[in-house]
Order: sequence, then structure tokens, then C-alpha cells
Amino acid sequence: MILVTGATGEYGKNAIQLLLKKGVKPSEIAALSRSEEKAKALKDFGIDVRIADYNNYDTLVEAFNDIQKLLFVSSGTVENRTIQHENVVKAAKESKVNHIVYTSFIRNTKLEDSAIAFLQESHLRTEEFLKNSGITYTILQNALYLDLIGMFLGEDLLNTGLIFQPAELGQSSPVLRKELAEAAVNVLTSQGHENKIYPLVNEESLSFQDIADSISKISKKDITYQSPSQEQFEEILGKNGVPQEFIGMLSAFSVAQAKGELDIKDHTLQELLGRKPTSIKEYLSTIYG
Repeated sequence: MILVTGATGEYGKNAIQLLLKKGVKPSEIAALSRSEEKAKALKDFGIDVRIADYNNYDTLVEAFNDIQKLLFVSSGTVENRTIQHENVVKAAKESKVNHIVYTSFIRNTKLEDSAIAFLQESHLRTEEFLKNSGITYTILQNALYLDLIGMFLGEDLLNTGLIFQPAELGQSSPVLRKELAEAAVNVLTSQGHENKIYPLVNEESLSFQDIADSISKISKKDITYQSPSQEQFEEILGKNGVPQEFIGMLSAFSVAQAKGELDIKDHTLQELLGRKPTSIKEYLSTIYG
């Protein structure tokens, strides 16, 4: 049986839908959720819903009983993520899970030099937990979700005409969340992925200037890109009432992009999908066309 954690989140829901599309029977899929109510639709469809929390080790041990393969979707809570993830790996070992597929994050920079060390540290530690667990694993080092690019571009971009991020001319290679989930499902349903680490990035990398140029062509509106200093960016957003936590996240990822941390060249995702992933420009056309 395959268990998908975070089953009521977007990535988890996509993974379950794609498993079913692959021909995996509902009775062969388990879904981990913290809330029975949120998972009701999955249960009604015949999927084995198991209630557990990354913070509660005993619930995880019980939930992982009789599971052969585990799609371990990383926690959305950065603050306690390392402890939560250690619970998951230890519980999987106690429950004798055979294989773990883990959603990590792309990495090409040492932790001490990373602008997103707050995120990378927990992923790095989790990868170490997996390697030391004795359980076979596949680590999926996912790029940023392409479908979240609007957070960086601004909700009212076509009216403001301005992309404002401290990313300089750094490039990134984001991927649609559904296609990252599809790659995970293809790993879960095929052989030869034991103890492998796969960077999953798009076939193209673009800067915010490239994106501004593309949206200008697509929308037939003049879109410009400005790259302030990190300090100026944070100050201006703060004065406009943007929550500090959100400012910090946007700022850190943009600085990471400026430093080249989000620009990785690799074709593994295309190989796992059996086709090229949706390009950044193709996605922008669906949003701004």
C-alpha cells in the first residue's frame, strides 16, 4: 500500500489523483490527514484515510502500519519542521515502511552561504535522517512551485505594470506543483529509484526581467522590472502594511535567486515525466493572455 502524507494539501491531492489515474486502486492508497473532516471526500472515494500529526509520534506509527511506500510531503511549518520530520522517519522505520519518497528542495549552495538557510536546514537534516535510517529512499529536490509565481509578481500586476523584487538578474526554474507530484507518482509506481536524489527543475531558467518582457508581449501591456536593495524592498513593503513574515519570505527567496541558488540545470524531471514540463512562458500565457 502507498501512503500519501499531507493528503488534503494541493500537492498531496494531486498525487492521489495521479495515482488513481495510473491505475492504482483506491483500496491500495492510504491518505494521511490531521483532520477526518477535511479528508471526507477521500474516504468516500474508498481511500484509506489515516489520522495522524507530524508532532505526535505514536499516531504516525499507527498510521504507517502495513504501508510499503510512503510519499513524505514536507511539513508546511518551518519552525518545527526538523523535529516533525524526524518523527516521520523514525515512525516509518518502526512501522517497517519499505521505501520513502521525500519532497525536499533544490540545493546548490552550502547551508552557511544560503539566503534561504531557514528552509534548507530542515530539508538537509531530513535527508540525513533518511540516509541514516536504513530505509530505502528517493529524495525529490523540488524547484519552487510555478503556480505560486504570482506572489512575487503581485496580484494586480497588469494594473501596476511593475515587478518589484530584490532578485537582480538572477534566474530560477520553477515547476508546476502538479507536474512535481506527477514525477513523485512515477517514482512510486516504477522501479530503480532506490537511494537516489533527483533535482526536479524546469527546462528553462528565467529572470524577473525575462518574465516582465514575456508578460509584456502576452498581455500587450508595458510591464517593467525593478530590483531594489533587500533593505529598500523590506522597508517599502513594511510601509504598505505587508505582514513581516511574508516580507521575509519574499525577500529571502529573491535574494537567493539573485545569488543563483534557484538556477539549476538538470533534465531529470523531463526524464521522469517522459516529456518536457510546462514552461514558465507557457504558464504565463495562461494567466496573462
